[in-house]
Amino acid sequence: MTAIHRPALDLGTVQKLRKAAVLAALVGLVGLSLVTQSIGGVDGEWHEHVEAAGFVAMILSIVGRAWCSLYIGGRKKAEIVDRGPYSISRNPLYVFSFIGAFGIGAQSGSVTIGLGFVLAAMAVFYLTVRREEAFLEREFGAVYAAYKARTPRFWPRFSLWRDEEQLTIRPALFVTTIRDGLVFLLAIPVFELIDAGQAAHWLRVVALLP
Repeated sequence: MTAIHRPALDLGTVQKLRKAAVLAALVGLVGLSLVTQSIGGVDGEWHEHVEAAGFVAMILSIVGRAWCSLYIGGRKKAEIVDRGPYSISRNPLYVFSFIGAFGIGAQSGSVTIGLGFVLAAMAVFYLTVRREEAFLEREFGAVYAAYKARTPRFWPRFSLWRDEEQLTIRPALFVTTIRDGLVFLLAIPVFELIDAGQAAHWLRVVALLP
């Protein structure tokens, strides 16, 4: 019997699927926040502290993603980038995205919702990364295998740090990364509206979350 080989998804298709999955997860988690509330209520200290921590996380994510784009912008399919943030993690841009995901969820005032956003992002990006790794293994063979062997998939190993003396920057890609990151800040008015709806008892709260 002849084996049926399914064509591998190209990276562009994978990225589109990833964005769709992220959007679905965001909608689901925002829906959960409509019927839950952080301990102490929307005006409590816990709520305010978690929101503030989330804001810091979103800013860190935006800056970090932009930093990573300086090294990887437009080069992902053309060569193995193993300097700067990519010398200590194979996917530092995704790591900063996890931080941003927590920041988005934390605007609900709940650490639980924040961690839910992180877990959803990790699940989606894990599937994306596996596709990307398969592509890079096919394209770059032993060079990528060596990079993969010495560099963690996600969490940084700082002792591996190596940098470039010069970078060739593609401004359009840098600006696009900044623009995409700024979308995270839309979580602030969205969750403020939810807080207002709960405070006015327009939204029914069925559970309290830490």
